[in-house]
Amino acid sequence: MEFHTQDKLDGLDVRLLCALEVDGRASFSRLGAVLGVSDQTVARRYRRLRAEAGLRVVAVRDAERLGQDQWMLRLRCVPDSATVIAEALAKRPDTYWIGLGSGGTEIVCMTRPRHPGDHDDLLLGKLPRTPSVVEIRAQQLLHRFYGGPTGWLNKFGALDEGQIAALSPRHDQAATVGPARIEPEDEPLLAVLEGDGRATYPELQRATGRSESAVKRRLAALLASGAVYIDVEYHSEFLGYPLAAVLWITTAPSALHAVGEALATHDEIAFASATAGPSHIVVTAVVRDTAGLYAYLSGPLGRLEGVHHVEATPFMRRVKQLTYRHAGR
Repeated sequence: MEFHTQDKLDGLDVRLLCALEVDGRASFSRLGAVLGVSDQTVARRYRRLRAEAGLRVVAVRDAERLGQDQWMLRLRCVPDSATVIAEALAKRPDTYWIGLGSGGTEIVCMTRPRHPGDHDDLLLGKLPRTPSVVEIRAQQLLHRFYGGPTGWLNKFGALDEGQIAALSPRHDQAATVGPARIEPEDEPLLAVLEGDGRATYPELQRATGRSESAVKRRLAALLASGAVYIDVEYHSEFLGYPLAAVLWITTAPSALHAVGEALATHDEIAFASATAGPSHIVVTAVVRDTAGLYAYLSGPLGRLEGVHHVEATPFMRRVKQLTYRHAGR
């Protein structure tokens, strides 16, 4: 897969983004050693990517590993109301990947309810009482084929196997014991990491009141169990891929898994999951332009056996990825 960056983004920037996707908490010195540059160079590039390319490193709770429901919502809205509703949804801590489509009259949103009742409160309470919402379609995510801890950037192949191995976190053997679980006492720790996944151990110690060694052990256990992972968000247009679209795919039941596994290998696919609802698979495709979307729909996707129907919802604007920052921030 090739990247076609803007003038201000070069190969080192892309390798740094890919390295952070492998280990978002790696020190600048470790990143520099693997990438073959100084830690000062890494620090400068990191600050510039944050300022210009929307880079954020954050902790994410893995709902699938935690056994929590996830839903994809499609909200059809009256004209001129979708933006306001999308911004309100973006402020919720249980929403991700919010985009405006269909000429600005449709919102696509992923929800990960954190507590029992959150989903019912949103779908049965708040949204139906919103007069501007004309239709609500909710599809539960059943099985992730691609995405989550496995990020889209690795499809660029900017790092070789040795570099990936050198960056991959090595968890203590003791930290791998135990199921994926988040305890109530983990909340102060995660509150900091969900804002800054690179927060230092002294910062985490002050926020939690635990000793630094206890913080290190607990974070290592959360990461090793898969309950939490460190992810990166960025503006894909800086890699030459400004257009994203959600594709709702209907398959033959017997072909569902094979189609999902095949989609996971496609360069254009950043996320893919089986769903319960009118469609069987939902994916997020990231492409260079509308011609690229057509080429993907008519080419790699169109050639897959077992695909019966595809509905595409290109995003006019992405309102939220993992974090939300309104225009005034």
